Amino acid sequence: MRAALIDAPGGPEVLRYGEVPDPVPGPGDVLIEVEAIAVEGGDTLARAEAEPAHFPHIVGYQCGGTVIAVGQDVSSVAVGDRVVGVELDGSHAELRVVPEAFCWAVPGSLSVPEAACVPIAFATAHDCLFEFGRLQRGEVALVHAGAGGVGVAAIQLAKRAGARVLATASSAERLERLVALGLDDGIDYTTADFAEEVRRLTDGHGADVVVDSVGTTLPGSLRCLAYRGRCVTVGDAGRHRGEPLDISTLRANNQTLAGYFLGAELFTGTRARQLVTDLLDEVAQGTLRVVIDQSFPLSEAAAAHAYIESRRAFGRVLLVP
Repeated sequence: MRAALIDAPGGPEVLRYGEVPDPVPGPGDVLIEVEAIAVEGGDTLARAEAEPAHFPHIVGYQCGGTVIAVGQDVSSVAVGDRVVGVELDGSHAELRVVPEAFCWAVPGSLSVPEAACVPIAFATAHDCLFEFGRLQRGEVALVHAGAGGVGVAAIQLAKRAGARVLATASSAERLERLVALGLDDGIDYTTADFAEEVRRLTDGHGADVVVDSVGTTLPGSLRCLAYRGRCVTVGDAGRHRGEPLDISTLRANNQTLAGYFLGAELFTGTRARQLVTDLLDEVAQGTLRVVIDQSFPLSEAAAAHAYIESRRAFGRVLLVP
């Protein structure tokens, strides 16, 4: 099969398009003929910082396609089913093996490219807001990187739950496009101190829940938390590790800082798996919306990664084998 490979970590230019052996499903595995690959922020970080057991290495978390073989004891999907699957690596390829537990059937009315954008972004956003952030109707939610995959999902979910939704992005134009998804107030972080803006927009109250996928923004996220506010850190899209964080300020206002990783939730029980199933159904029904910016051929994975890192993308970027 053909795949986008790396021989060492680095910038987008380390990705090359080459031939590798076809993967073989083992017991409990599903072999997918890939139709669409949603490039996650974590994929670009994995490419830049990968420490796999061997090279060449195929990065990538999430893809959708058609089942062409199953291993022993697989019962929830069959050959010919359309599915979306996630794993820690291997998505940037024509074929991909995933465990059955990390594989979901695509609802009939949903396209495979749309489905390929759902599990990681939407389940992460949902858990950050509700399972760990405990967001309630009438509260204020701040979503960092609002134009990214998790951001687009979180804005819709928070608005639907009756929250006032604030988000950061790198331009007024990107923020304006988020209004149709439920954004109440946008903050251009290139021209304003977002923590001060959150305080100003909320008359000093602050944000009850912050979804922080950037990492370098954590000091400001804690600074704009409301009394008993909850900040959930979910990534390092800022590309640079932040300074050591002083969390002693949380005590005086009974605030909470939590970390989140969807993979851990999928490994430890059935709740998160059912959540992904439900979210796929909701996208299929049109109550939640996937936003796809553009698609690149798999052979141009380097260009797709570079485009994402340019911060010009709005929503998800796809690779198509």
